[in-house]
Amino acid sequence: MEDIKSLLPDELKSFMVSLGQPSYRGSQVFSWLHKHLVYSFDDMTNLPLGLRKRLGETAFITSLNILSRTEGRKGTVKYLMETYDKNAVEAVRMEYKYGITACLSTQVGCKMACSFCASGQSGFIRNLTTSEIVDQALKIQKDVSRFSSDIGNIVLMGTGEPLDNYEASVKALRLFNAKEGLGISFRRMAVSTCGLVPGIRRLAEEGIPVTLSISLHAATDDLRDKLMPINRRYPIPELLDAAAFYRERTGRRVTFEYTVIQDVNDSPACARQLAKLLQGQMAHVNLIPFNPIDEREFVRPTIHRMNTFQKILEEASIPTTVRRDLGLDVHAACGQLRPRYCR
Repeated sequence: MEDIKSLLPDELKSFMVSLGQPSYRGSQVFSWLHKHLVYSFDDMTNLPLGLRKRLGETAFITSLNILSRTEGRKGTVKYLMETYDKNAVEAVRMEYKYGITACLSTQVGCKMACSFCASGQSGFIRNLTTSEIVDQALKIQKDVSRFSSDIGNIVLMGTGEPLDNYEASVKALRLFNAKEGLGISFRRMAVSTCGLVPGIRRLAEEGIPVTLSISLHAATDDLRDKLMPINRRYPIPELLDAAAFYRERTGRRVTFEYTVIQDVNDSPACARQLAKLLQGQMAHVNLIPFNPIDEREFVRPTIHRMNTFQKILEEASIPTTVRRDLGLDVHAACGQLRPRYCR
């Protein structure tokens, strides 16, 4: 059976031809799936009845089951979605002045075991398929379409490491970009990575100028080793080389995420180390106040310490922003995603 929601427009045309149909039927089916948000071949009313029956025999339409929908403040909504094999993943809808952003998961669980993040606390189960990544966004789009709204931005920043599920993640981005579907510009998409250097270099060669967001969280290898085990494989100098390569190939400025944890990495000395590290990198730093999780005793920094940290970076001419607290009240903020669900 063909996982039809994972097929790019040209692939879907080829599939239609393999069924003895004209290629334009592929465009029709793609539009039904990705624009009209249809989940049954029977509802594709411009297709002949015989073709609808044949599609039902040769293909399937991935559909995640929404187990819960939790609304927070400031327009944030967290969705818990169930996969065909009774696993669950979380996706988040966020509203900004520039539009609606869908934050999507790429894996069930996570291998990376970052010490401040809840996503990997239950371990890694499996990669999501392309269609499972895509359907998270389509379910969110179906929800916001009730208000005549559209998703304008896609970020692969939910549970999992996108570059550890490389093929499915990149193909999902291409599907989001397809004009026959959501038609979202690559420049309005972002991929977050904890620092898989080979994946960063590979992504740089894809020809899709998405924003690369690197989770840094420390300016020295000693501290980053403690916070992020991946640093022992790809230390900071290798990571910065890969970031420079990405910038050169794509022309896009790289964002460095820095979760600020009180008495761990929030001192003025840490800020100065970070400023020195990123000098000349044409980088943007996104400071994230640590979002509490039950399993860790880390503490959220005070506003004063956050402001001091940001001021030191800005005085060193490092462009810096502080991420808004979206989703904190529904445990959907950065580092908090972890499905509390089992069957």
